[in-house]
Amino acid sequence: MTQAQSLHQSMTQTAAYDGQPAKLVTLTNQHGMEVTLMDIGATWLSCILPLKGNKREVLLGVNSMENFNKQASYMGTTVGRYANRIAKGRFKIDGTNYKVDVNQAGNTLHGGPNGFDKRRWQVQEQTESSVTYTLTSPDGDQGFPGTLKVSVSYQLTEDNRVSIDYFATTDKETVVNLTNHAYFNLLGAELEQDCLSHIASINASQFLPTDKSGIPLSGLKSVKSTSFDFNRPTMISERLMGDEQQKNAKGYDHSFLLAEECRAGQCAATVTSPDALVTLKVFTTKPAMQLYTGNWLAGTPNRSGTSYQDYAGVALETQFLPDSPNHPEWKQESCILRPEQEYRYQTCYQFEFSGD
Repeated sequence: MTQAQSLHQSMTQTAAYDGQPAKLVTLTNQHGMEVTLMDIGATWLSCILPLKGNKREVLLGVNSMENFNKQASYMGTTVGRYANRIAKGRFKIDGTNYKVDVNQAGNTLHGGPNGFDKRRWQVQEQTESSVTYTLTSPDGDQGFPGTLKVSVSYQLTEDNRVSIDYFATTDKETVVNLTNHAYFNLLGAELEQDCLSHIASINASQFLPTDKSGIPLSGLKSVKSTSFDFNRPTMISERLMGDEQQKNAKGYDHSFLLAEECRAGQCAATVTSPDALVTLKVFTTKPAMQLYTGNWLAGTPNRSGTSYQDYAGVALETQFLPDSPNHPEWKQESCILRPEQEYRYQTCYQFEFSGD
């Protein structure tokens, strides 16, 4: 039995929240790369790379529905309706005030207490190399205005790229910010080694300082001469906890405003494993990316029957800047979606490695 087959079996032994088993899909390419996805949360469950001599699981995750329900780290899930934080769950659109459900320190995180990560998505289309999930979020869902129709499409290409396409429409002005919350450990997700020795680069000249709750402070700040300068490849541990911003968050949990060239196809970020066998490159049409070094992962169930430790994986969440509904002055396109518009973005995770 392959690793993917074993995951299909173990994840469906117990029913999901609605009394029915989860539905899993595994995408493969001619090189032997395997990507497993699940309809609950439109979740990226597994990413297995065929390295020389062994298959390496590089995505943090679980292998049972019980543990999926226990984990509160959004591992591999599609998060929405609004990824990251909205201060006090309040925002205004065209003069109308809205109050949405809060779930972290009095703020709304990743869509609220019953976000898209906890819903069953519908499989709209499926091939050997792709799957498209759809979800309808009704008007008033956790306080968000408008009926939002969403689709998320995953595709595994022959050049070892996992491409995620996000699409949404609404019948009323609303805020939308979708992302995937995958955590990567390119050495191997279950080897109990942290991600801090990974080498990272981020194509950004500004980052967003936040308070202890992750809410933005005065605005964007230059990365120059700070611990947030990843314009040159840098070991994550090199400047970890290097200033008060990181000490507040127990590491990196901050958003970077990506260089405009990234929207035209330039690489937004890279991460390389300490053994140099795997490099991950991120490409996106989103304006920003949250770097999160898994600062609070301790106790999160893993696939080995135990639990992950802090810093077990790094998340590269492409999105709008946090609390964007309350900061129209920031130089990025609006996070407000109107009935005559389409929400359409793409993020690609390109894996480079030596196979058999």
